[in-house]
Amino acid sequence: MAAEPHLKVMPNVIAAGAGEIAREISIDAPLETVFSYFIDPVKHRLWQGTEVELDPRPGGSFRISFGPGYVAVGTYLNVEPPTRLVYTWGWAEEGSSVLPPGASKVEFTLEPAGAGTLLRLRHSGLPDKALEVHGDGWDETLSELHRRVASTAEP
Repeated sequence: MAAEPHLKVMPNVIAAGAGEIAREISIDAPLETVFSYFIDPVKHRLWQGTEVELDPRPGGSFRISFGPGYVAVGTYLNVEPPTRLVYTWGWAEEGSSVLPPGASKVEFTLEPAGAGTLLRLRHSGLPDKALEVHGDGWDETLSELHRRVASTAEP
């Protein structure tokens, strides 16, 4: 998937057998609005997953179904509304042999950018064979987040 104008794709980093994906995206909405799409299961489902269960507090868990057999699971490590969210990431079913639950870490940071928000993603601890599929997945879901937030933004 080619990066859309609002999405900046950083080069993948590979060190000591684990890789990292980094993305930046500008969203024309305040921090609080953007952050709500990460902690409200109804809003989260609009941009990522078909079924979403979230308990966004340190030690809480999440479960995101992307379709039959494709279920991402993780544990929240850090939740600082509305600027930071960190959790583990892995696959409960399909993909678990490559990236089992807890094998990688996702970190989102949000900062004000004028009237909008600059969102940064870092997904680390990815094996080489998981980099491309996760990079494509984040490109798609972050672009969908951008579209969904923009469609609900007040004029």
